Amino acid sequence: MRAEILSIGTEIMFGEITDTNAAYIASALPEYGIDLLWVTQVGDNPGRLREAFARAWERSEYIFCTGGLGPTEDDITRETIAEMLGEAMFVDADQERVLRALFEARGVREMPARNIKQAKLIPSARAIPNPRGTAPGWWVERDGPAGEKRVIAVMPGPPAEMHHMWDAEVAPELERRADSILVARTLKTTGIGEAAIDEMLSPLLAGTNPSIGIYARADGVSARIAAKARTREEAWALIRPVEEQARRILGHAIWGIDDDSLASGVGRMLRDQGLTLGLMESASGGAIADAITDIEGASDYFKGSLVTYWTEVKVAMGVPAEVPARHGVISRETAEAMATAARERLGTDLGLAVTGIAGAEPIEGQPSGTMHLALFDGTRMEYTTFRYFQGREQSKRRIVLQALTMLRRYLMERAASGK
Repeated sequence: MRAEILSIGTEIMFGEITDTNAAYIASALPEYGIDLLWVTQVGDNPGRLREAFARAWERSEYIFCTGGLGPTEDDITRETIAEMLGEAMFVDADQERVLRALFEARGVREMPARNIKQAKLIPSARAIPNPRGTAPGWWVERDGPAGEKRVIAVMPGPPAEMHHMWDAEVAPELERRADSILVARTLKTTGIGEAAIDEMLSPLLAGTNPSIGIYARADGVSARIAAKARTREEAWALIRPVEEQARRILGHAIWGIDDDSLASGVGRMLRDQGLTLGLMESASGGAIADAITDIEGASDYFKGSLVTYWTEVKVAMGVPAEVPARHGVISRETAEAMATAARERLGTDLGLAVTGIAGAEPIEGQPSGTMHLALFDGTRMEYTTFRYFQGREQSKRRIVLQALTMLRRYLMERAASGK
């Protein structure tokens, strides 16, 4: 089945927003045996939008589009589809009731007149519910130019609305129609290189269904086991024995699966071991805490972070003044003193700290990108340093990766020792 994505919105063309919706849809389509052949970005211009839809209608059996469903004059996705198909729009009574009830629930007595366009349909469309916004989607289905079925799935542009609509409504519909289903299990590893993982799993790599792919990622090396079958259950039945063998081979190198982040893997280990964590962050500016608290339930093990850019603040938070005075702020000794202070000040089992240079200018004779990280559990001090600079933002991202990797390694060793 040929598919096409239309990402609609002038703000995309101006670079004001990044089109993440297309990537979200594209990553999901292989699961349903749908081949994505084209991705088009187009602004809210009537002529260009008509051209994009007409071209997609001519060549693609599935058209997935996002954006242009708002209540304003320049939101013309519905109108363009209606014009292309030669169908008249009408206000659907059920959708109007849903829309008015939504505004009433928000405390708005009188729904703005412009919003009524969001309750409109055409004869070949049915509404796709949108509990997270005012704009329902459209599922349009009718015969195409050569008599084969055509589907246009129209979804709102805001990612939170679009993702929910896809997961709750569009994806289940695609699965019902699919001749076969592709499922995958991704095993995420760290501490072993891509070539080594490939060699370790070589006895399993000859298979075609399931197949295994090895990929290097920012958070380690991933082994993706994929299988195709008539149903989801049959595909998983193919994957399970191969996954079990891969797990036996890779052992403790596996820190997570599928959509797990390194932060979620570390968080699970902290919770399982009954440990609490406190941070003192300098160069990262709170980025480590941000990654940790992105995980639901992080408050079970994470107490807080002390973001201490000024030396005076580090001292006020418990770092002995003589340590940075003697060794410099950007040093192993200061990082270790910060880890100790974080643990003591926040009353945690573990204290993790980072000090370094996130910016482009050298400090204390050390080049940009120099980082010092320390982890203290009250008895044992762990330390690592690295240099990485591709701009401030990338430096902070690398700090987060290194800090979480350090934590994970410590927790793995602790678990292996039986503590």
